[in-house]
Amino acid sequence: MDAAAKDITQPILSPGSSCPVPEWPEQERAEQLARGAALKWASGIFYRPEQLARLGQYRSREMQRTCSLQARIKSVVQSYLEGVKTGLWQLDKALETVQGAREALGQAHELLQGTVDAAQSLEPLRERVTQHKQLQTLCQLLPRLRTVPATVAHTQTLIDAQRLLEAYVNLRELEQLQEETWTLLEGLELPMFKGLGPLAEALSQAVEAVARAAGQLARKDPALLVAAVRIAEIEAGRSTSLGQGPRNWRLRCLRALQEGLELAHFGPSMLPEPGALAGWLERLQVALPAELATAEALIAPCCPPHYKVVQLWARTLHGGLRRSLQKLLEGPELGAPDAFALLHWALRIYLGPEMMGSLELGPEADMSQLEPLLSLENIEQLEMTFVTKVQASVSQWLQKALDGEVAEWGREQVPDTDPSGFYHSPMPAIVLQILEENIRVTSLVSDSLQRRVHAMALSELATFLRSFSDALIRYSRDHLRGDTVAPHYVAYLLAALNHHSALSSSVSVLQLDGLASGVLIPAEAALDELHRRICRLVLEALLAELKPLFAALPSRRWLSSSELLEEVCERTKRFCRDFWRVRNPAVQLLLAEVERTVVLQYLRSLMQGRLVCKGAEERTQAAERLQHDAAQLRDLFQGLGLEGSVQCVPVLLALRELLNLRDLTLLGLEVAGLRQQFPDVSEDHVSALLDLRGDVSRDQRLAALSSLQAGPQPSPRASRRVLFSLVPAPTPGMSSCLAAGPCT
Repeated sequence: MDAAAKDITQPILSPGSSCPVPEWPEQERAEQLARGAALKWASGIFYRPEQLARLGQYRSREMQRTCSLQARIKSVVQSYLEGVKTGLWQLDKALETVQGAREALGQAHELLQGTVDAAQSLEPLRERVTQHKQLQTLCQLLPRLRTVPATVAHTQTLIDAQRLLEAYVNLRELEQLQEETWTLLEGLELPMFKGLGPLAEALSQAVEAVARAAGQLARKDPALLVAAVRIAEIEAGRSTSLGQGPRNWRLRCLRALQEGLELAHFGPSMLPEPGALAGWLERLQVALPAELATAEALIAPCCPPHYKVVQLWARTLHGGLRRSLQKLLEGPELGAPDAFALLHWALRIYLGPEMMGSLELGPEADMSQLEPLLSLENIEQLEMTFVTKVQASVSQWLQKALDGEVAEWGREQVPDTDPSGFYHSPMPAIVLQILEENIRVTSLVSDSLQRRVHAMALSELATFLRSFSDALIRYSRDHLRGDTVAPHYVAYLLAALNHHSALSSSVSVLQLDGLASGVLIPAEAALDELHRRICRLVLEALLAELKPLFAALPSRRWLSSSELLEEVCERTKRFCRDFWRVRNPAVQLLLAEVERTVVLQYLRSLMQGRLVCKGAEERTQAAERLQHDAAQLRDLFQGLGLEGSVQCVPVLLALRELLNLRDLTLLGLEVAGLRQQFPDVSEDHVSALLDLRGDVSRDQRLAALSSLQAGPQPSPRASRRVLFSLVPAPTPGMSSCLAAGPCT
């Protein structure tokens, strides 16, 4: 092994140690693994003592294997060292070659440096040659260059005379001469060509002016329009090397076409004045389809197919109209007629068959893909404006109708009647017509607007009903205080009932299809409240006449004579003489309320304790008087047309039985029976009736009152009307208190 090999295989010694240190950590790890594996193998082989006899054989075999491995390792190392030696030799040869190339490059650099110096000395000669070439070119082009100013002036004259094609030919020749000169003179600019830029701009502006007047020129001078469009097409995409960049005259021509079209229909002077919006929309309804028809018939043949003139016209008109409407909406707030007209026109007319949706315009005019004419915000703004304005107008009209009705209440004449004899006024019909027409007309616009107006109408109806009710209250208060003279006070209250009936039967016309019926609940509640108030005013007028008569009931005069109740019946009959002029079912409800009021007033008088029977004879008289009075009242109200099944008079017959009872041991049973018929009867009421008898002891009274609680409970199916709970009873004495509870 040579010295290099020895150096490679020589182990590295650590400082201060004689033990060799592995050059690589992996070698030490591999050696440890090998020792571990050897120990494991040896412990497995020599586990039993008898196997130690074969130790020499194992040692000899392993020594042979070790010698074989060492020989193989030496062979590999020898091969590796020979490869390293060859590589070192090749590197030495490459170094010699690089050094030779470096010397050759240095010699070439010295030769080139001398050439550069020679070229720099020739630079003045080169400049002279360039000047000579330019002068030679100018001499050749001089006859043509002399004509440039005159040609520029002539071309401007042609532009002014709208001879655009001739002007464009001259301009192109001048630009070609400029480009040729610029190339031959290697970028040298000549002063005579400075006017070409303004000349080209003038021609471009002339083309744009023709394009703006395309609608008129298509009828009067289509050749001029064709020339302008042809020039724009020739120039489309053309670029020049003169530093001006591409002149996209096609784009400018298209923009001019749009600007002229938009200015013709939507210029500042074309926008409508306040209040003239409807007329402006009507003119556009005729003008815009006519403009599209003109574009298809006259302008499209003058332009290339890729201009898509009809589609361009449709989009331009749509955009201009949309911007004009935005300006209108940004200005002063529109009135209700203008807001309605704009909504109806934009949502129904504009894209309808009578305008932009006409089949005669052709498929190119399809505007379904364009953005809506009015945005959602615009529609919301217009709808709110319309509803607000209409609400104010409706409120005024309803107030006028109510004021006219109120003015009638002080007349000397009775209310007007219809052919059937019922009290009648046009007010209900006017009110419902105002509301229904406003709801119906909005169906021409949109469901959204109709729902808004419908909600507004119901709100205004409820407000009107409350105002009507308040007016009746003021009318009644002024009449009862004597502030105003109302000769036919009750008659006009009855007429108000007919107005209520007319409104109740017709309010269903305000119901929209598809809306829940519950939307009418507020209006119906206001109608119910109005009905109750009118009835209450009628009953108050009746009570004002009857209270002086009932003040003498019960009394000795009442026991001995029927004159008192006959007077009550006579006044009641006279009060109700005009009830037949009230329509059903209001008249039946009113008669039932009148009958109940009379009976309640009768009961209230009985409970006041103004009479105590002195003996059996007076009790018999009182019982007979109750029976007679009940018969009189029943005949009175049956004669007035009240159905017997709804009358309250039977309560008097029940009280008659309580007064006519002779065996007081059955008093508790009779009281329990009274409670079965009239569940709202109280201890105070029973005690007041027992006081009227005048023969009930304290124990008998307590026993009778106890039967109210101990007796059978009233049937839940009993359909008796509430009576006793509306009758105040006098404060009971200590003798009428139950032992088990406080006085009530």
